[in-house]
Amino acid sequence: MADRRHSAPLSTSTSRRELLARSCYGLGALGLGSLLADTATGQTPPQEGPLAPKAPPFRPRAKRVVHIFCNGGPSHVDTFDHKPALGRYDGRPLPVPNRKTERKTGAAFASPFGFRRYGESGIEVSDLFPQVGSCIDRITVIRSMQCDVPNHEPSLMLMNCGDSVRARPSIGSWVTYGLGTENQNLPGFVVLCPGGYPIKDAANWHAGFLPGIYQGTFVDPKHESVEQLLEHIRNGSLSRRSQRRQLDLLRELNEAHSNDRGGDDPRLEARIQAFELAYRMQIEATDAFDVSREPAAIRDEYGPGVHAKQTLIARRLLERGVRYVQLWHGAGQPWDHHDDIAGHRALAAQTDRPVAALLRDLERRGMLDDTLVIWGGEFGRTPTVELKASGEVTRGRDHNPYGFTVWLAGGGVKGGHVHGATDEFGFAAAENPVHVHDLHATILHLLGFDHEQFTYRWAGRDFRLTDVAGRVAHDVIA
Repeated sequence: MADRRHSAPLSTSTSRRELLARSCYGLGALGLGSLLADTATGQTPPQEGPLAPKAPPFRPRAKRVVHIFCNGGPSHVDTFDHKPALGRYDGRPLPVPNRKTERKTGAAFASPFGFRRYGESGIEVSDLFPQVGSCIDRITVIRSMQCDVPNHEPSLMLMNCGDSVRARPSIGSWVTYGLGTENQNLPGFVVLCPGGYPIKDAANWHAGFLPGIYQGTFVDPKHESVEQLLEHIRNGSLSRRSQRRQLDLLRELNEAHSNDRGGDDPRLEARIQAFELAYRMQIEATDAFDVSREPAAIRDEYGPGVHAKQTLIARRLLERGVRYVQLWHGAGQPWDHHDDIAGHRALAAQTDRPVAALLRDLERRGMLDDTLVIWGGEFGRTPTVELKASGEVTRGRDHNPYGFTVWLAGGGVKGGHVHGATDEFGFAAAENPVHVHDLHATILHLLGFDHEQFTYRWAGRDFRLTDVAGRVAHDVIA
């Protein structure tokens, strides 16, 4: 963090020149840089402050991350982990006891979707994802993921924040804390979720005990115009120069307020930084979120609908220097199909084409090699049918924390590779299990960090994303 030097409160006789001279220190450097920049063209100010780009301790394989989050828990045995044994036992009890899950489960349930082999690697992918299947030679499929409990809230917190019980900083916040961002006119961590928040709301991308400037910036991509996407992005009453003068005064008042109370208030510092960032975003953010500026052929490749739009926005943000972008499927838990797993078909149709387009687009632009793409949910689903409280058999599946699938692409991982395996029915990881802590350790390793050394001291302890666990899955790294 930059050295912060607090100025004395302004007197009524303080001149504009003195104000600017004082504001060149510490946090004020961001404001002065923005004032001196060419506001007509949106030239990026000097890259100073907590979001300035930083080099990791080790040579990174990836520089940025896009996390496609299928909230609710996609079924691995219906997507990327084919289990022919379920077909042989369909409608009959498994020859082994069912694992304990959130709800009662019954007989084996064969996938209603077909599977076929794709690419030179011949990895089997469900008919739900033919477009992603065509890109399988760029992907590592981890089929042995594990989390701790079969409940949404703690599993979401574990996958996003590294702890299922206590409030901790999200992985996107850790990454922006460690690396900063390459564009000071945009947030370092952006979250896109159509229609509102997922379960656990903003806790999924909060900064926890890290400075608030590292928290994810939420945007609802369902809106059509940029002005709706980014509310209040433009001030219709004041010019940018007038806004700059207001911010200068506001910063001085905030610094005086902080000085009177001993200084070093991270909440106030985060607020000052947020005001400055919002001012700088007025030109660049409106451009980044406006997909109408893309060639028609590119928009057609991603396809129609809100998921195509948010995936294309993600690519535009990544190429403009945003460090971490998270794409959620929608409000609540859309993939949570307890009653009928056939609901996966519509959700996959919404995302298959855009996700494949993103992989191809990043590769054409020379960005896939240093962009880590992550796909998955908070857990998987059972290979058995779910039973209602009445005992009625459903066509759905319950939550499964014992074994599920997450896939990675780009960013230094192997292409056309399968890591680990579940048992023959897909109930639990049986080979090379990868806990969520291991996944986080691997992500940080690809970004140039030793997860055991990447810490933040708070409340007298050095905390890390992986808590006191985690090991790098070296076999997935190219």
